[in-house]
Amino acid sequence: RQPTGKRQLFRARGQAQDAMAVDEGAAVAEAQDIFYVCKKSLEELQGRLKKGEDISEEAINELAFPEKLADEEIMVPVDMRGVGEQFDDVEQMIEKLGAKGTAEAFVKAKEYFDANKDKDPEDERPKEMTAQEWRSVLAADAGEGEEEEDLLEDEEEDLEDAEEEGGDEPAAKKAKTG
Repeated sequence: RQPTGKRQLFRARGQAQDAMAVDEGAAVAEAQDIFYVCKKSLEELQGRLKKGEDISEEAINELAFPEKLADEEIMVPVDMRGVGEQFDDVEQMIEKLGAKGTAEAFVKAKEYFDANKDKDPEDERPKEMTAQEWRSVLAADAGEGEEEEDLLEDEEEDLEDAEEEGGDEPAAKKAKTG
């Protein structure tokens, strides 16, 4: 089980498109790997990368984590398929790519989104949102994840209770433990 304090950024992928209830919209959301980053921070990082300046882990955190941003700060969608490989969270990206490589990966993800390689109609594509809206999406997604974990734990407890009351374990269970 993962610690609840760990910042799992990519769990909210595509969640901002709740308005996409139509079938083709849902297919678009599944095909994309959307995440939101701070527009101002992304632009600053792009400039620093062009100048060959160092990128700090703190700068990446400002880009990717909306907790400390002003409510009205603009967040822009990026398509993480542009990175070229899957990551569970930003910490994993920094660990593998370093801060500069992570910044470059987010720039590539923004370029990939802007290129619209899937030729999605503009009105069906993810739109910019405020940091406050993005925090709401993340909070809603985190709440759903906790509810799912609680349900799984309840089901496991119910199964254990049933086994204790029933006495005999199923044959498959005996084979594993015996």
